[in-house]
Amino acid sequence: MKRKIFVQFLLGTFLLVQAAGQPDKVAVSSSLEKSLMLFESDELLSISLRFDLTNYTRKKPKEEYLKAIITFHLNEKDSVNKNIRLLSRGVFRNENCYLPPMELNFKKANFAYTDSNKVSKIKLAVQCNPGANYENYLLREYLVYKLFNVITDTSFRVRLLKINYIDTFKPKKPVTQYGFLIEPVDMVGARANSSEVSSKALNQNSITVKSMNRLAIFNYMIGNYDWSVQGQHNVKVIKSLSYDPSGLGIVIPFDFDLTGLVNASYAIPSDAMGIETIRDRLFLGICRSKEVYQEALKEFTYKKEEFYKVINEFPYLNQNSKKDMISYLDEFYKLIDNQNILINIFLKNCK
Repeated sequence: MKRKIFVQFLLGTFLLVQAAGQPDKVAVSSSLEKSLMLFESDELLSISLRFDLTNYTRKKPKEEYLKAIITFHLNEKDSVNKNIRLLSRGVFRNENCYLPPMELNFKKANFAYTDSNKVSKIKLAVQCNPGANYENYLLREYLVYKLFNVITDTSFRVRLLKINYIDTFKPKKPVTQYGFLIEPVDMVGARANSSEVSSKALNQNSITVKSMNRLAIFNYMIGNYDWSVQGQHNVKVIKSLSYDPSGLGIVIPFDFDLTGLVNASYAIPSDAMGIETIRDRLFLGICRSKEVYQEALKEFTYKKEEFYKVINEFPYLNQNSKKDMISYLDEFYKLIDNQNILINIFLKNCK
């Protein structure tokens, strides 16, 4: 089925290799096609980005695209080049980061499958500022995506990258940092036989009970207050293409840099949130009965060891950061052990 084939964006996007001075001329082998299935693998993928990095960091363009060449280094011998365009994205990080996150646009690429033109853009999360601390924040945020993957397949898959930035404006030594690609929402929808709901006139009652409870509890667990279904702030909503008399959607979170689990130094909650630090948890879910939330919490108890395994077995984060993340999750699980306390928190703060 075409849509199933397309589930891995770059299998259709990057099926062409750049010949010397002639991009898109030579088709890659079937073995390379398999290597380009981005979100089916957790292996670190090395890429190079050639573009006007000086202009990008100065102007942080959000409307006018910059031309770029992306190279995927699949192994010591094989690589795939592609001409792309890129923009900066985001709000807080666009204003406060030396290198804001990017939107990569492949709209004018030659795709292998006719329906793959439905996805032309993909988000790239990058290291906000130089230094070990910001590398740490980037890797922690990547792991938050992986934690939500543990709970449900209806979530954004991510692929960790080692990015070699090559500035075409001013010759200088390339900069190498971590980053990660975020799966486009259309690809999530393809797996779930669903399509994106673009309406901003939604609220938590527009979402299935299971999906909404899962998201609210997950965000409480990781210390995330920076989300809202209304206006679709840091969430996407998809709806099944199959007949569903309820008409309710499924909600998928993204952008986790302002969470307690990431614990970025720049993450300072506003006075309106009523919390003192980013490590303070705030429940923003809809009001349900005690029994409903007790049932929803069982999923998190069942997944505890898998959560911890994702963090402990991640090879690119230092041990101190791993211990800090585990300790923060431990606090949540201590509350779960005393459900009367936790449910009381939920019922007092629900919307």
